[in-house]
Amino acid sequence: MNSKVTMVLRIILGLILLIFGANKFGHFMPQPELTGDAGAFMGALGGAGYFTILGILEIVIGLLLVINKWVPFALILLAPLAVNFLIFHLTYDTAGIGPAAIVSLITIVLLYVNKDKYKALF
Repeated sequence: MNSKVTMVLRIILGLILLIFGANKFGHFMPQPELTGDAGAFMGALGGAGYFTILGILEIVIGLLLVINKWVPFALILLAPLAVNFLIFHLTYDTAGIGPAAIVSLITIVLLYVNKDKYKALF
């Protein structure tokens, strides 16, 4: 894949993660009110401190992607998060699946582009 396209995708993904990660602490983007099972699930995660850890991970991974350091490592850290984002939205909030789908798709593309870096793992 063209290195300029890869660079643009990496930076876009990094910025998305930085913005959503920072929002976990700054609350500058409005959060939709979740009801029923989705609200109960998110309430349980919030009470356990999950969103603090998630926000820190998103910021660290986003920074690594934006500054182009340890990108394969950042993508490995991001992969299970992206899967969880998709699972939550497919299960509880299909209307809000857009950002999760974008993050997952870009992550898959970047993992594929960096596949040679993972050969020692498999």
